Amino acid sequence: MTLPELDAQNFDADRQHWKSIRVYYEDTDFTGMVYHANYLRFFERGRSDHLRDAGVSHQSLLQREDPAAFTLTNVSVNYKRAAQVDDLLHVRTRYIGTEGPRILFEQTVLRGSDVIADARITAVMIHADGRPRRPIREIVSHLESYRWTGAA
Repeated sequence: MTLPELDAQNFDADRQHWKSIRVYYEDTDFTGMVYHANYLRFFERGRSDHLRDAGVSHQSLLQREDPAAFTLTNVSVNYKRAAQVDDLLHVRTRYIGTEGPRILFEQTVLRGSDVIADARITAVMIHADGRPRRPIREIVSHLESYRWTGAA
């Protein structure tokens, strides 16, 4: 699989964000396969880059007059295949939208056209001290233009 045509912020025409990740030896377990927990790191990089490339960086949230951050409340991962050292993986991140205080993402790690793992991620906003807060209206409004436009 070749990546679709991407804009300068790494989004395709359907508003999916793409990030390439090379598998290093440190990502693997004793069998030479990517250790299952490292997919969470790959997903985190994909979400962080999605938000940053959409104009919402973690630093910009912390530097607000009312500092905020994201935290995860639910992660559901399906492992389909194994990745190994030197594989070139692509993390596809889809911003699904919000449900009340929840911010929803779907993510997939691919090697070529093979799905290696996919996840559904639920995040919420918190104050800088960890207390829950409602999503910041202008951030949610801004992210709306990055909502995945493909079919479910």
